Amino acid sequence: MRHNTLREMWANHQPIVNGWIATANSFHAEIMANQGFDSVTVDMQHGVVDYQAMVQILQAISTTKAVPMVRVPWLDASHIMKTLDAGAYGIICPMVNTADEAAKLVEWSSYSPMGSRSFGPIRAFLYAGQDYPKYANQTILRLAMIETAKAIENLDAILQVEGLDGIYIGPADLSLSLGCTPKLDYLDDKAAEAVDYILSRAKAYNKFAGIHNAESPQAIARVQKGFNMVTVSSDVRMITSGSQAILKEMKSGLQSNQSSTY
Repeated sequence: MRHNTLREMWANHQPIVNGWIATANSFHAEIMANQGFDSVTVDMQHGVVDYQAMVQILQAISTTKAVPMVRVPWLDASHIMKTLDAGAYGIICPMVNTADEAAKLVEWSSYSPMGSRSFGPIRAFLYAGQDYPKYANQTILRLAMIETAKAIENLDAILQVEGLDGIYIGPADLSLSLGCTPKLDYLDDKAAEAVDYILSRAKAYNKFAGIHNAESPQAIARVQKGFNMVTVSSDVRMITSGSQAILKEMKSGLQSNQSSTY
């Protein structure tokens, strides 16, 4: 079976830089994956991506060394199983608030005897290899999103769930839940303290820890704090910021040209 290089990087204490796809465009994904990201995640929760588009995006990512990940829309057995059957090597599941919910994530993403995942890896066979059924349970990465005050209350119990590899923090929803301004970087004090606490508990249980970031400086700082994975921006943000930078430069140059002309 094809190795999950994210697990190898985690074991070797190497930081993982994750790309993020929110648009239903396989060419965007192919471009992103070819830039050198360690992994690329397809966002089916807030992105405009349906199942068919997700499959095409996973195919595009598979032309590179980047590990294909998916944030599923919700904690739902059918979404999780079909996503894995399509060849995702990691699941990021939003709004996991209790140990029972974390256990369901593990159960639905694992074949028996570890779980109750139905058998039918229609595309996973092509991506991972014909021995996929034998090694899938130990290869797939399962991350529960910790992004509410309730999840923090139940954090130790969540982290003790057998088979859960780790957590992924959504800073904006976490901030909202704590009564703070929703943002990804430079959080309000209460939210920033919560992020540090979640990271410390994940480390105490030797669990994988990932987090979403808007800009590189914050992502670097979070790696230095001990996060294993940092997502930096997204295809939407990169298109927006790149377009804005070009237009700003053009407008400034055109105004200067008009001033010199007249």
